[in-house]
Amino acid sequence: VQLQASGGGLVQAGGSLRLSCAASGRTFSRHAMAWFRQAPGKERQFVAAINWSGSATYYADSVKGRFTISRDNAKNTVYLQMNSLKPEDTAVYYCAARGGYYNTYGDYHYWGQGTQVTVSS
Repeated sequence: VQLQASGGGLVQAGGSLRLSCAASGRTFSRHAMAWFRQAPGKERQFVAAINWSGSATYYADSVKGRFTISRDNAKNTVYLQMNSLKPEDTAVYYCAARGGYYNTYGDYHYWGQGTQVTVSS
């Protein structure tokens, strides 16, 4: 599975962005997907995850109620809708895939190249 993240950019606090992660390969629908982020000088942080069918999701407390992860298996794409953005959301966002169930630990088999999200105050 190869992953290509897009949709990042510069937005003012309170604004919204939607990230997309397009996957190649016919086994996309068998993989759990997740978004992680990494701010300068900080460790990579789990953001959100979704199971293979889209029936189960999980969020970091810091984004719960503001971010929504979803997927379209027909399009081999996972999304991260980010609303009410805050300056502390500024980071490079990475999508990731793993066989089996999702987790928050980062041991995913496949990673995208990252897309920069910058939130100005």
